[in-house]
Formats: sequence, C-alpha cells, structure tokens
Amino acid sequence: MRIGILGLGRIGAFHAETLFGLDAVESLVVADPFTEAAKSAAERFGAEVADSPEAVLAAGVDGVVIAAATDAHPGLVLAAVEAGVPVFCEKPVARTMGEGVEVLAAVRDGDVPVQIGYNRRFDAGFAAARAAVRSGELGALHTVRSTTLDPAPPPAAYVAASGGIFRDCSVHDFDIIRWVTGREVTEVYAVGGNRGAGYIKEAGDADTTGAVLTLDDGTIAVVSNSRHNARGYDVRMEIHGFRDSIAVGLEDRLPLRSVEPGASFPAGTPHDFFMDRFTAAYRAELAAFTEVVAGARPSPCTIEDALEAGWIAEACTLSLHEHRPVTIAEVRAS
Repeated sequence: MRIGILGLGRIGAFHAETLFGLDAVESLVVADPFTEAAKSAAERFGAEVADSPEAVLAAGVDGVVIAAATDAHPGLVLAAVEAGVPVFCEKPVARTMGEGVEVLAAVRDGDVPVQIGYNRRFDAGFAAARAAVRSGELGALHTVRSTTLDPAPPPAAYVAASGGIFRDCSVHDFDIIRWVTGREVTEVYAVGGNRGAGYIKEAGDADTTGAVLTLDDGTIAVVSNSRHNARGYDVRMEIHGFRDSIAVGLEDRLPLRSVEPGASFPAGTPHDFFMDRFTAAYRAELAAFTEVVAGARPSPCTIEDALEAGWIAEACTLSLHEHRPVTIAEVRAS
C-alpha cells in the first residue's frame, strides 16, 4: 500500500523508517514545512515529496500518518477523513479537550477509521498484562502502579507548549491503565513538585508528580512521573490481584540499581530513550495501522479512547492546582 506522512520531525522520521521496513508498505509520500526533512526522507526511503498536506492526500495514498505539530492535528485529521483516507495520528487529538470533542463529533458518524498513537498498547509486556487481567488469573484487582520516568527534561520551548506533565507524559499511564484493566477512572488526587530545571516551574508545570486514581470498581491506581531519572528511561507497571501479582518492565534493562547484598539484577544496559524502550511496540503499532487501512481490523485506539485519557489528565491538572480530589464528571461538565 501507499502511505502518506505529514510531519518529519523526530517521531515522523522514525515512523517513516518503520513504515519503510513493513512488507505491506510499497511506497511513501511525505510532506513537511522544512524541505530538508522531506528531502532526507526521499533520499533514505525513496519517498515521493509533496509540497503540502493537500498534495499528499491527493497523491493516491491508502492511509496517512500525522506526526505534525499538535496544533495541526485537528485540521489534518478532518481533512484526511473528508478525503476518505484512513488516519493514524500521534497523540493528542488536539491541544485542548474542547477541540478534541469537536473532532470526535465531526468524524463519529463516518466510516473512515482513525487510530491515535498510544504505543504501549502494542508492547508485549503490557499486552500480556492485559491478557492476564482479562482472563481472571489475577483475581479481582486491588492495586495498580504505573510509572513513567524520563532520563532528562525536554527543552524549555517544548515544556511551555506541552500543556503540562499530566497531558504530555502521564497521559500514557492513564491510557494503559484503562486498556489493561478495562475499567474507567472516576476520581483523581494529584500532587507535584519542582526540584529540578527551573524553567519547568516558570512554565507553571511540575517536574515530578504523583496521582492516585480511583477506578470504577474500587481498584486504586497509583501513577508516578518525573522529568528527572538519571539512570534512564523507566516505564513499569505492577498489577496486584487477590490471586496473583504481575509486573511489566521488570527486565534486565530496567534503569534501577539494586542495593541488596549479592543481587545481580538488573544486569543489562539501562534503557535511555523512549524509542529504545518501545521500538518493537512502535513497529507493531504501525503494522496494526496497515491492517486498519486494509479493512482487516477496527482502530485499536480510537479518538474516544484518546479523549478518555485526556479527561484524566485534565482532572489531575486541576487537582494539582487546587489541592483537592477531582472527579472525571466534574471536568467533563466544565
């Protein structure tokens, strides 16, 4: 099939390389405001360069991958759907929840599939955890712990435009908690601090946060995030049930050092970048999109899914700022 790519920054270029290596993809059509990025993709992957998103959509593509700046997501998603082209769009759907709701309303009744990029759903460990929960082998759950720790904070310009750590980073934890457990979040309580890069505090954001989520069956989920984890990129999940407990990310490249006498685990080189930790997941995610394009499966991560994670992020942001518990119903109504 022929796939278009809109945006060739860090993640867009990575997607181009991944798509180029998929058997189902025969050719790429790319566009980026920075012509050098498009030329580089043409040289590396034999891609056809288009001078605009409209030209990509008119180039006979079977599907389109949107990796452009967040502000462009709503317009590009709507343009692709209007053209009848299946869409893969990196999260978030839009900068604000209001815009995201408008995009959903515009495409909900159509038959053009839209997949939002939440790659952890395609990680082997998280998939195995979901299967264990859904099979009942853990029994009823009582506690979930989800962790995302970045090795270093992003640049100041990125932080200023990100919408905050809950919307930018924690949202991955929120999505995977919903996906693994099959439950919805009803209430949150969030805290945060700033003991690292001063520009994060100046932007009105926290560099380290914790959130307690109450799920609709009474399960408690604890989410821990930080922009500062000197040992590496740490993504883990623990799921505790009344029959058994399991963990995702507990492997030799875990960026954690044991001080137990005689302990040799973890023995590998720590993960130091999200693309390193989730290379296989990104490949599986885009392979799934080619199946969506072919009509062989429905979208594995819909706009509705992305907005549900977004509402949790909104609630946590409000909770942090107002130092109180916040229900999801409250932020939906605001």
